[in-house]
Amino acid sequence: MTVTAGPARRARREPRPSPWRYAAIAVIILVVLTLLDAAITNPNFGWPTVGQYLFSAVMLRGLLLTLELTAVVMIVGSVLGVILAVMRTSANPFVSRAAWGYIWFFRGTPLLIQVIFWFNIAALFPRIELAVPFGPTLAGIDANALVTPWTAAVLALSLNEGAYMAEIVRGGLLGVDRGQYEAAQALGMRPGKVFGIVMPQAVRTIIPPTANQLVTTFKNTALVSVIGLADLLHSAQVVYALNYQTIPLLIVAAFWYLLLTSLLSYVQSLLERKYSKGYAPRSRPVAKEA
Repeated sequence: MTVTAGPARRARREPRPSPWRYAAIAVIILVVLTLLDAAITNPNFGWPTVGQYLFSAVMLRGLLLTLELTAVVMIVGSVLGVILAVMRTSANPFVSRAAWGYIWFFRGTPLLIQVIFWFNIAALFPRIELAVPFGPTLAGIDANALVTPWTAAVLALSLNEGAYMAEIVRGGLLGVDRGQYEAAQALGMRPGKVFGIVMPQAVRTIIPPTANQLVTTFKNTALVSVIGLADLLHSAQVVYALNYQTIPLLIVAAFWYLLLTSLLSYVQSLLERKYSKGYAPRSRPVAKEA
């Protein structure tokens, strides 16, 4: 019986610490200490004012409205995104190009411009009317009465959100194996039935980027402060317009944005880890020699 020794393992060499690594660490520590010293010793930061308004009723009301706006926008934008994604993947070129045009426009123009546009829509259409084309008007309402700051914010953010969610959902649908579509079509299933089979499989790919989009939407709600909606940032602006404590109130708003964004980002990381399981590439089996 002959025993063949396997290849000798090479000793693992630990890389020598580079002096530049220690220099970088020293610079980072120096910068952090400098910033902490400035934040603690500079009275202009107004930390007593920060503590006074951090949990004040006006700031908490603004935070609640921001969360409500985020939830409404995500729901409306997600529904709109699914519709646009289905249109975008349609075999009908007219439907597909119409969805592409929508996505192109709302992703290509600044969200701030969209918010201001919808808030001032009354300048373009003083009355919003339901009428027969080239015929009589059936009903109408004053645009200023209909488009409030809340309505304008929901419209602008939801329409913009729909464009981004459409690409996320479309990516999930395209990630499903083509054989699933072909098998369903071979069985003579209608498009709605095919969608009902494919969509649950695409959800695994859709959910992680949707969580990331939720974080982005939460931060984007700060833009509605320019139209007077009493969100978190606007609440801070109202207070510092009265007491002239601009920096402390901005710190309060930034604290809440950072706290909620961190929590949402943590949930996003959990979802990414959960839905990435089972997608690791498998090593190909190697045939053993006789």
